[in-house]
Amino acid sequence: MADIIKVDISSFENEVLNHLGIVLVDFWAEWCGPCKMQLPILEKISDEIPSVKICKINVDENTDLAVKFGIRSIPTMMVFKNGEKVEQLIGLKNKKELSEKLKAL
Repeated sequence: MADIIKVDISSFENEVLNHLGIVLVDFWAEWCGPCKMQLPILEKISDEIPSVKICKINVDENTDLAVKFGIRSIPTMMVFKNGEKVEQLIGLKNKKELSEKLKAL
């Protein structure tokens, strides 16, 4: 299984903004049921599309990042390409929808 990287304020720039390629960032929380349902889907995506880097940000532990990106609902996923935000997805997403969006970039 490919790694899903836990990111915080200190590693965000290096892991996401400085990465050349596609990064999917999942904003989530421990208490969020749909967030827990999203994790196995992200793990499958990580295995099937290894060129996409997947990062998770716990909004309760990283409120500064959540505020910076205007996160109002979780799960929220943002897709970055070469450090630039190119997509935002709000709510639980199935594997087919995520795969299609990521492969189209």
